[in-house]
Amino acid sequence: MKYLIPALFLAAPALADAPQIEDAAARASGDTWRFDVTIRHPDTGWDHYADGWQVLDMDGNELGMRVLHHPHETEQPFTRSLGGVQIPAGTKQVQIRARDSVHGWNQDTYVIELE
Repeated sequence: MKYLIPALFLAAPALADAPQIEDAAARASGDTWRFDVTIRHPDTGWDHYADGWQVLDMDGNELGMRVLHHPHETEQPFTRSLGGVQIPAGTKQVQIRARDSVHGWNQDTYVIELE
């Protein structure tokens, strides 16, 4: 039991470091969609940074992915875009999730209504 309590405290910061989607917008551009996604993450440099985000359908299937190639320690939150995303006809909602180089994919998603 004495080892369990310190382990719980060590686990808490890892959850807090997950990249958070603060805002996201989608707009149709011809037959495809463009997504502008704002992420906040306590990037510390190349050893730990937000390194990508995905557009998913509501069943969790990937529709598009934006890879982030470098840390953004001095630019928080930051917004990046992804165009040319094919969205199946009739889709009314998509979800966005982000990942970082240490913890992987954040299971929390940001849902966008498509108009």
